[in-house]
Amino acid sequence: MKSILLKFSVIFLVILLSSGFTPKKNKSVQDFQGKAYYFSKAKMDLGTWGARLNEGQKKEVEARLKNRLQKNYVLTFNKEESFFEEEDQLDAMSGATDSWGKNFTPGHQYKNVKTNSQVQNQEFYGKNFLVKDSLQPIVWVMGKETKEIGNYTCFKATASIPTNELTWYNFSWNRLNETADDSTKDDIAMTIVEAWYTPQIPVGHGPLEYWGLPGLILEVSAGNTTMLCSKIIINPKEQVEIKAPEKGKIVSKQEYQQIISKKMIEFRDNRSGRRRG
Repeated sequence: MKSILLKFSVIFLVILLSSGFTPKKNKSVQDFQGKAYYFSKAKMDLGTWGARLNEGQKKEVEARLKNRLQKNYVLTFNKEESFFEEEDQLDAMSGATDSWGKNFTPGHQYKNVKTNSQVQNQEFYGKNFLVKDSLQPIVWVMGKETKEIGNYTCFKATASIPTNELTWYNFSWNRLNETADDSTKDDIAMTIVEAWYTPQIPVGHGPLEYWGLPGLILEVSAGNTTMLCSKIIINPKEQVEIKAPEKGKIVSKQEYQQIISKKMIEFRDNRSGRRRG
């Protein structure tokens, strides 16, 4: 009797496999997905030039720069992957998108914490680049402080990260001058980062370059900018495929920065030549 049942079980298993049947994976592993909505605010530093402005002029400048000082983002994530993108905003004064600013802002960013990889598409003056590199190494110092962000209990973590590594998609004349000056090569500018993460969402994701904590990062402050999560949706009804961007010239972060620097020097030299002419 046992041999008959064993033979029947084997035959039934063969039929199931030949018909294309495969056991379903645990839903929490296969289908888990979330969306986190962030907004960022940056403090405006007008330097010595701003000291000459009255309060009315300062408010006018703030209104014109609002799109660059306040931005909205969406982070779509699962257990291993995330996709980070900025929501388009209209210029407060002209009603147009900020085309100049987009040359120096982060493009669509894909991160994979399992493979330690990052893919980000960047557009610089009409040319598309596909920046492929490793995730930014971050040594987090875990704190014991906690606070509530929405319905989530968050823990504090801090890190010191090279400033240039956090803003590799941007351009700075100061950075260019430091690279050319051998005396400053050993003096690396660092940015102190403060992050708040929640173990209630146990994924190692976060906005921008930030990742690697035992919970989703809901708030992060670096330099004069703070990014805060305003809404979280776990397992939305309509899930999307999280995949890396594919179009553009493939370069590393360092190569992309070299391309930007070279082009900005050309712009400066061409402008200087026209003035002399």
